[in-house]
Amino acid sequence: MRIVVAMSGGVDSSVAAALLAQAGHEVIGLSMQLYDQQQGEVRFGSCCTIDDLHDARRVAARIGIPHYIVNFERQFSDTVISNFVREYAAGRTPIPCVHCNGDLKFATLAARAATFGANVVATGHYARVERDGASGRVLLKRGVDPGKDQSYFLFTLTQEQLSHAMFPVGALEKSAVRAHARELGLTVAEKHDSYEICFVPDGDHAAFVERQTQPLSAGAIRDVNGRVVGRHDGVHHFTVGQRKGLGLSSPIPLYVVGIDAGSGSVTVGPRHALERTDLTASGVNWIAGEPPAPGARVTAQIRYRHREAPATLTPLADSRARVTFDAPQTAVAPGQAVVFYDGESVVGGGWIE
Repeated sequence: MRIVVAMSGGVDSSVAAALLAQAGHEVIGLSMQLYDQQQGEVRFGSCCTIDDLHDARRVAARIGIPHYIVNFERQFSDTVISNFVREYAAGRTPIPCVHCNGDLKFATLAARAATFGANVVATGHYARVERDGASGRVLLKRGVDPGKDQSYFLFTLTQEQLSHAMFPVGALEKSAVRAHARELGLTVAEKHDSYEICFVPDGDHAAFVERQTQPLSAGAIRDVNGRVVGRHDGVHHFTVGQRKGLGLSSPIPLYVVGIDAGSGSVTVGPRHALERTDLTASGVNWIAGEPPAPGARVTAQIRYRHREAPATLTPLADSRARVTFDAPQTAVAPGQAVVFYDGESVVGGGWIE
């Protein structure tokens, strides 16, 4: 089988490519160029840098597969960065990895793969795809390694995309992936994982937003009773659940509990003010292609590192859904993704309103 592998230059995608080649598949490695390498910028982000592209090429040479670099600068800017800036300016908390993985990697790489005569795209994600024998549908399931599972980032994938997707390391523990890399003599075997947003390597998302957009207005910081307790330089400095960097003096810890970009107001309050028992999500994608029956029982995950929580799911019109939790959840942040699970299988997911 001819398979295109998205190679980031990290150990996971490198091992994914190597495993497929060892299994006898005809593997073609593709790496994404996300910004202009000729500008001399090598620290734009923590992945897909020029060094990462060189690592991917070295791995491809080591395992004996062809390797190509595809220019995704425009798509990355239009799909990922513009959304990130727009969401923060609107007082929401974006999660760019979902847009990058679903809307960019799979949607665009599938089209590129076709030009190579390949109808399968493989990545180094810790997730699994399985075919349900009864319904014939493709299931998206959690990766075997609970500490590395990345199914949360893939909830936007459709049945069509999943039917052409492979995740070769999804059934492996991270330690086994590194062991494979060592056995193969891959130079990336001990390469560190990246956890921060790739295009904001210093973690200062507010400064990044300011460089990308018009000046944002200052506003008031209010308590839960509406009393002004401080001022701020723009809502893009805040996210729901934030405690540090508020610049306020208080006898009790204060957290951001609400952001209103329209009025420029940021609301702070005690921790218990963050608790919510329900939420509404928009832009919901149902992995099966259709929603479950109202009242379906699921576990819902409101952030990547958040523990999933039991909840009742009610699909709504216009690709929306209501999630009612059995117990209050803390820091439900608009703009983040909420992903629904039935055991290890992803039911769907959407964007928290």
